Amino acid sequence: MTLEELWELFPIFLVEHNDHWKDDYKEIEICLHDLLKDFPVHRISHIGSTAIQGIRAKNIVDVLIEIPASSDMKAMAVILEQNGFTIMSAEEPRISLNKGYTVNGFADKVYHIHLRYAGDNDELYFRDYLNDHPEVAKEYETLKLRLAEQYEHNRDAYTDAKTDFISKYTAEARKEYGNRY
Repeated sequence: MTLEELWELFPIFLVEHNDHWKDDYKEIEICLHDLLKDFPVHRISHIGSTAIQGIRAKNIVDVLIEIPASSDMKAMAVILEQNGFTIMSAEEPRISLNKGYTVNGFADKVYHIHLRYAGDNDELYFRDYLNDHPEVAKEYETLKLRLAEQYEHNRDAYTDAKTDFISKYTAEARKEYGNRY
């Protein structure tokens, strides 16, 4: 499939916040701990908009797996691949995988897994800041709604257009929270 065909099959669409996302996260967290039991894992965290209370999001649960710098990230990715995950990108020092994309569109549960070395975790600061500042979370939701309409079939452009907002409030979060993580 071409990129355009993929974007057509998997458009950007936002749904109302769903408390079941917490359950979906817990389910995949248990699965990931089990699959990676032979590897050291620093922390597994629910990130992305589904981890932010009260805002609309893509119905995709994002998960950050932080591993020690001494860990073999590629070997971990192979284990995940062997268990139904697909590598989306593998650019040192990060690997992103997904699960729940089918030839007929999205499955009932869709996950994005972000495999990183410990400390590469800006998403945790952003998540916490938006949960602690609901007015900023609503601004983010408004931005996402506008961008989803504008870039429904261009995931890269949608993601890129959020970068300035995310960078701004991640920096605010780091000032407010210090070295929380």
